Amino acid sequence: MSTVLAYTSPAIGHLFPMVPLLEELKARGHDVHIRTLPRQVPQLTESGFHAGPVDGRILAIEATDYRATNAKAALASSVETFAARARFDAPDLQRAIAGIRPDLLLIDINAWGARILAEHSGLPWATFSPYTPPLPSRGTPPFGPGLAPLPGPLGMARDAVVRRLVIGAVEKLMLPRINALRDDISGGMLPPVTGADSMFRTAPLMLVATAGPFEYPHPDWAPDVRMIGALDWEPPAENPTWLGEATAPVVLVTTSSEYQADDAIVRTALAALAGEPYTVVATLPAAQAGSAGAARASGLDRFQPVPSNARLEHFVPHGPVLDRAAVAITHGGMGATQKALSKGVPVVVVPFGRDQHEVAARVVAADAGVRLSRKRLTPERLREAVHQALGKAPGARRVAEGYAAAGGAAAGADALEELVRAGR
Repeated sequence: MSTVLAYTSPAIGHLFPMVPLLEELKARGHDVHIRTLPRQVPQLTESGFHAGPVDGRILAIEATDYRATNAKAALASSVETFAARARFDAPDLQRAIAGIRPDLLLIDINAWGARILAEHSGLPWATFSPYTPPLPSRGTPPFGPGLAPLPGPLGMARDAVVRRLVIGAVEKLMLPRINALRDDISGGMLPPVTGADSMFRTAPLMLVATAGPFEYPHPDWAPDVRMIGALDWEPPAENPTWLGEATAPVVLVTTSSEYQADDAIVRTALAALAGEPYTVVATLPAAQAGSAGAARASGLDRFQPVPSNARLEHFVPHGPVLDRAAVAITHGGMGATQKALSKGVPVVVVPFGRDQHEVAARVVAADAGVRLSRKRLTPERLREAVHQALGKAPGARRVAEGYAAAGGAAAGADALEELVRAGR
């Protein structure tokens, strides 16, 4: 059996999808270590992992891409964040390797320094991506703006122009930063990368937590990029008593676990569905996450008065709520959106930034829900979007079947074990 060291970026939206994969490895007898958010360490330790915190200086570098006004600016902001964190996550991983002496490294796609260190280490290693990675593919629009696929010569021309304007511009900012990091972390031993694609594909294996028909076809990604379906995990918790007492179908409203000022979704949903025959359950995890962004956000009292058919929570396990749900209203986070779809629950997506425009585009393409722009977010439009989404349940069920067919954590563990055997 192997010793596995997993390293995540400081976001539960990246940790939680990785946990089922780590649980599968542990069940197969592998010795699993993980470095992640300090506040999640006790729960992971209780679950049987060797868990420890990442360097606290990484958490102090706040993601501010939510302030960007367009896709290019948002991607550029992410470059600044991940490059700044890389100065700390690379030596942090090095210390963990020295103490654990692993046979395999599993590194979060957003931990740029740790990924470079893993490449330089000579150990078998893989990247884990909980969202669709920004890799080019025939027939797929450039990552960022959330454009719908457009077939034929017109689509090829549009995609070429957008790729140059968005991805090309970000690459000009990113490549000097990432290549300086590669040179510094490896002591000049690693060659420079020539583009975003070559940067993200330095690992021998990338596991991506999604699958078709939610994800677009990517025949040119294989064999080093493997889609294994949506991976769902949340900390063990008792089902809320009030959920069992609800008699009306549930509408779940989710916001980001990393602060991005998306609580307008909750405010609008409360107004939109106050007179509707639903039990509305809204969660605002960023309001108690302890980040600098969360400190700017006040408590749940700012949503008072709450309609009689609604309930606000900082956090509640989404699984039991989705078992009762007719529709989920999400901010377009990959985890929340795919969690709903994996249970066959259609979604209304109101994207605010990051990869959320891409998630929303895929929801529409899969006919599994409705996309509503934040600029058009009003109670009337959101109420109508919920009514439309109710008719998208067949598409949501098709997506759920596609996730199951991809193999999930077992398929990911198979691929990682194959990687270790090849390395040996």
